Amino acid sequence: MSATEIPASEDLRAIRYRFDGPVAIVELHRPHRANAWNGTMHGEFLAVMRHIEALDNVRAVVVTGTPPAFSVGGDSQALGDHAERGSYETGLANDVARPGGELRHEFDEDLSWMFGYRLPIIAAVNGSVAGVSFALACFCDLRFGSAPAKITTAAPKLGLPAEYGLSWTLPRLVGTSRAADLLLSGRVVTVAESADWGLWNEVLPDGEATLDAAVTYGHLLAATTGPHAVAHAKRQLHEDLLRGDPAASVAESKELLDAAMGTDEYREGIAAFLERRLPKF
Repeated sequence: MSATEIPASEDLRAIRYRFDGPVAIVELHRPHRANAWNGTMHGEFLAVMRHIEALDNVRAVVVTGTPPAFSVGGDSQALGDHAERGSYETGLANDVARPGGELRHEFDEDLSWMFGYRLPIIAAVNGSVAGVSFALACFCDLRFGSAPAKITTAAPKLGLPAEYGLSWTLPRLVGTSRAADLLLSGRVVTVAESADWGLWNEVLPDGEATLDAAVTYGHLLAATTGPHAVAHAKRQLHEDLLRGDPAASVAESKELLDAAMGTDEYREGIAAFLERRLPKF
């Protein structure tokens, strides 16, 4: 599969995707391996996400796993191959491009591209999640979790350091002390145990309810918010995590407000507000 091709969902080997109206649902799909991450899954995930980002009628993407797991992280066979080789290999084809268009350099890496992605990405952690797949969930914009689902960074128990940016995302989501606990010990916790850590937007009783809640949130965005407004707000959120300059943030927001107030999107938003109806963006 080249960087510009996207096969039908049924032809993919490790990813499935479908649409629930304006919400795309992308499934990590290797159920025989508990959706373990490998090069094929990585390449297909990039291709599918790049394809979806170009669709004008999609407003949000939900990433989940084929039940009962979200993804148990790196495939054990691939990990064994790394040990035999003595080095890390992503398994990606050379022509696979990252989604996100023209990414700033801080976002132009595996998984960090998700911060530069045009659409909101919502993780529906419907079951066990570990390692690189936990990192993927942490790079999503929002996270919904199934209470009994198990979480682990896994890496230290394999003799590995923090992987795929978890040392950057986790402290910002849960604080340094809790991040250190998970990154240094690799111990297993559940979504329920971490419910008040700031990691989850909502904790649900099971995997099915978790996916339903994530998709419902995607529909909420589609029904009530302007697409350009959401895209700008997502970019502002992630770029301001890097900027460290509140005055620059305020100045940019004023420029964006000025530009937005001349758009049809703003005029429709104001009309809907005054007429007490849902906007038609």
